[in-house]
Amino acid sequence: MKGFGERQGLLRVHLAVLLFGLSGLFGKLLGHHSLVIAWGRTVFSSLTLAGVLAAGGKGFRLEKRRDLLAFWGLGALLAFHWSSFYRAIQLSTVALGLISFSTFPIFITFLEPRFTGKKSGRREVALALCSFCGVLLATPFSLSSEMLGGVLWGCASGFSYALLGLCNQRWAGRLPAAKISFYEQLFAAVSLTPCLLWLRPSFSLADLGLLALLGAVFTALSHTLFISGLKTVRAQTAGVISTLEPVYGTLFAALLLGETPGWRQVLGGLIVLACAAAAPGEH
Repeated sequence: MKGFGERQGLLRVHLAVLLFGLSGLFGKLLGHHSLVIAWGRTVFSSLTLAGVLAAGGKGFRLEKRRDLLAFWGLGALLAFHWSSFYRAIQLSTVALGLISFSTFPIFITFLEPRFTGKKSGRREVALALCSFCGVLLATPFSLSSEMLGGVLWGCASGFSYALLGLCNQRWAGRLPAAKISFYEQLFAAVSLTPCLLWLRPSFSLADLGLLALLGAVFTALSHTLFISGLKTVRAQTAGVISTLEPVYGTLFAALLLGETPGWRQVLGGLIVLACAAAAPGEH
């Protein structure tokens, strides 16, 4: 039987994944380059988390100065992850972008032993491969060059997310989740700022409102929940649960954007959902 702490961790991961799935819609709702969307997301997220840390009296101090360098690297990785994520959605659809991104449990399953020394069991490997079969089934047989680019960008986003998740698991036991999220968002925003000098975007009030919502709720809150859940949930387990993300995203894209999935996407999503439900919860 799962302990109370583990059940709480699983609940946090599931809620975070729901918010992750909805965040994909902003790639269509905002008419900006993916780099600009990622920048706005991290700016508002870091501001929100700064307020949370200040209000909670936890402060911003890190144990060692070299931790700043580590977070700079994680922030740059996060910047790449979200930029490639929104690029995938803009080149294809919300559903296909999310589904191709959902290859990341495969990467986690085979990368985790190198990070933690824990070998993935046969059941974990089987669930990850089964989930990947669902992703393949949901992908159209004939792809345009843009659609193919979207799938490739989605896979790149999945790989970077797998690395980020494994690195975050190492930090989860050392620092509060909000502080980890704050520094990652902050350095992601810093890494993306030079792109604005090149793209020179102009923002309407509606754009700023959507970016604020994306940053505060769908980023600051969701990633804090996810990272805090990693204290009691293995990265591989959280990764398989996170394959629910395309299910949520596809459903709401159909309801709000009119992007109705075909039967193959529905069937592939059901396979992904079944794998997530069967994910082991042991820490």
